[in-house]
Amino acid sequence: MRLIMEFDEEKKDDRNYVLERVKEKGSLLDYASDRLKDDKEVVWEAIKQDGNALEFASKRLKDDKEIVLESIKKVGWTACYVSSRLANDKETMLTAVKINGQELYYASEQLRDDYDVVLAAVQNKGLILKYASKKLRANKEIVETAVNNDKRALDFISDEKLKEEILSNKE
Repeated sequence: MRLIMEFDEEKKDDRNYVLERVKEKGSLLDYASDRLKDDKEVVWEAIKQDGNALEFASKRLKDDKEIVLESIKKVGWTACYVSSRLANDKETMLTAVKINGQELYYASEQLRDDYDVVLAAVQNKGLILKYASKKLRANKEIVETAVNNDKRALDFISDEKLKEEILSNKE
């Protein structure tokens, strides 16, 4: 527990102390009081230093689009921490899947059926076709993009005729 040695537990509710510490090492947000994990400036500074710090933010701030987008832009994979409202926000999830296609897994059902979001996801990671809606797993452009990115995406095509067509074009 090296991090805990860098953080004075007795000062976990001291805003100035915590603010200075997270500016140096964002992950120290984990040791802050719940009150400070809900302080937008403290969390913003933590995320600016380390996008992974979103994990330790309050539930309210995991629903703050500005905070969430900053985190996603820094590390890409933190969509797993976002609120259900932001998991259904096209801009948020499009940003996430462009950086890491795997984040489609955390998108709402509605966005798993959104052409732009799914296309961006499979351009980044073809195998993520698995989490697209059945309708989009039968969309020729999306399927071809996914398969060109990762041949294993063939297993997730929902239209057998399209699958056969793609296989015959590959031969």
